[in-house]
Amino acid sequence: MSNPASPPAVGVLAERPPLTFPPGFLWGAATAAYQIEGAAAEGGRTPSIWDTFSHTPGRVVGGHTGDVACDHYHRLDSDIALMAELGLKSYRFSVSWSRVQPGGSGPANPEGLDFYRRLVDALLANGIEPWLTLYHWDLPQPLEDAGGWPARDTAARFADYTALVADALGDRVRYWTTLNEPWCSAFLGYGSGVHAPGRSDPGDAVRAGHHLMLGHGLAVRALRAARPDAEVGVTVNLYPVTPATDSPADADAARRIDALANRFFLDPLLRGSYPADLMADLAPVTDFGHVREGDLATIAAPLDLVGVNYYSRHVVAAPVEGAAPEAYWRAPSCWPGSEDVRFVTRGVPVTDMDWEIDAPGLVETLRRVHEEYTDLPLYVTENGSAFVDAVVDGEVDDVDRLAYFDAHLRAAHEAISAGVPLRGYFAWSLMDNFEWAWGYTKRFGMIYVDYDSQVRIPKSSARWYAEVIRRNGLAAQ
Repeated sequence: MSNPASPPAVGVLAERPPLTFPPGFLWGAATAAYQIEGAAAEGGRTPSIWDTFSHTPGRVVGGHTGDVACDHYHRLDSDIALMAELGLKSYRFSVSWSRVQPGGSGPANPEGLDFYRRLVDALLANGIEPWLTLYHWDLPQPLEDAGGWPARDTAARFADYTALVADALGDRVRYWTTLNEPWCSAFLGYGSGVHAPGRSDPGDAVRAGHHLMLGHGLAVRALRAARPDAEVGVTVNLYPVTPATDSPADADAARRIDALANRFFLDPLLRGSYPADLMADLAPVTDFGHVREGDLATIAAPLDLVGVNYYSRHVVAAPVEGAAPEAYWRAPSCWPGSEDVRFVTRGVPVTDMDWEIDAPGLVETLRRVHEEYTDLPLYVTENGSAFVDAVVDGEVDDVDRLAYFDAHLRAAHEAISAGVPLRGYFAWSLMDNFEWAWGYTKRFGMIYVDYDSQVRIPKSSARWYAEVIRRNGLAAQ
């Protein structure tokens, strides 16, 4: 059932022509370990920052935790059977650091690695390409206790962990993502505090961002040493940033947010430098003394691909004295040095996350990365939407989500037609799951999960996506 709060136009597919994607286009779906695995204290796994955060009263809606989540740890085979039924060509999953290396240092946990060996082997047996993400926000708690990502040593520990995973799985995994959305890890985890570990210090957020990227560079080095034939990349969440008006003040607000949301990561990763205007904006927060000689060269290690996660657009305006701060991830402390920039709501259709639906923004984002930064192959490693779903007569007719996917895949095709080397698309998410600080109150999945019974029900969007994969494109609407 569509979200009753959404305007009717959201779930309506306009008449559109059929589209075919290039041969070999990689069709996939994505998940993250803490969001689906459960078995939080089984198989030698120890707490991560998300275990601690979710068990802290008031941090997660409803007091929800990932202790059980989708119970994927115990339902691995049946979940992969569902992936095969959908015809997925690739599955993007993350490895739980504290399942593989309890405590964040020392030797690998054999039982933890065995789980991921079984996962990878089952994927390959079903003709599904494994796409492994090394870090999707679940730092082992002892490393947080030692300083977390604001501490430089965490980057070195990440490289050690990478080497363990590469040694165990590198002979079967071709595609590797080091980090998923380092902006969220840094600025939501250490800036606003709405994500784990729940700290609120603008200087720590900036240091965390740098050390995440340093960890990425060291991880790339470890992967190259262990598996020279690996396809290695990083995934960043990017947003087109638009000024609310054509005023110079609004234009500067857009410049500031673009610097923090996009260029803070794109420039070091793909150009080996921080933007001068970003550093000036952040002067009241940090002198960048945490950046050491050689760091930027390490961060800008050559890659084989870039992953782009896209959900929405930021529309911003200059500060207004006395204006109330916005809530959740747009909270002022997500934006150190630019806390008073206003995020403007335009009155267009939104998802259940209150994120504006803006498919053309995907074209803008992909073209920008290609035209301004790199000729590397690009992949949409996450794209999706939360809506209010309901089971009616054993079915979930999520027409709004289906329309969202259709619009964004057409945008992806438009980007390819404009010359962007887009090689694949991963729908977020394979199944409903623990949606971080929102707990189980937001559903992004193509597969509905009844969290009490753990019954899975493919939604209309899942059946539609299976047909997209079969056709290697979109049917006429």
